[in-house]
Amino acid sequence: MTAYWTTHPGPLGDLLLTCDATGALTSLTVPGAPGAKGLPAPGTVRDDAPFAEARRELDAYFAGERDRCTLRLAPPPATDFRRRVWAALDEIPYGTTVSYGQLAAAIGVGGPAVRAVGGAIGANPLLIVRPCHRVVGADGSLTGYAGGLERKTWLLGLERTRTAVPAG
Repeated sequence: MTAYWTTHPGPLGDLLLTCDATGALTSLTVPGAPGAKGLPAPGTVRDDAPFAEARRELDAYFAGERDRCTLRLAPPPATDFRRRVWAALDEIPYGTTVSYGQLAAAIGVGGPAVRAVGGAIGANPLLIVRPCHRVVGADGSLTGYAGGLERKTWLLGLERTRTAVPAG
């Protein structure tokens, strides 16, 4: 089955997007993030067409005109634990933050599992659209982001300067 990739310029640099043959987004990375080194896997085809809606949503998000992703997502296979963490990320409201501990509690784990939650967040292949940038340290400090803390700061700043906006 053919997979596709493209790049999309934005305020965080040229984003690298991949999708499956159905057009469902499989990854979104920023320059310097794990998975953003070089081109996608051999066999993927450069084609901008399958990404038209993703480009529109990203541009609207960066312009402060959109507060959530409505794209079809198809991340690579993952453990049940990672899928639960990623689903919890999708529930963090626009313009807010939660701690790693709060996210762990939301999926029913605690204690040493908080570190595993951090690992699952770090493995998120869909930066920005799956808002892992909204997770902070217990004291509110900005910790860890695959795209770098300066990008996390920028994304949180964008969201905090906007009130909730329509999804469409």
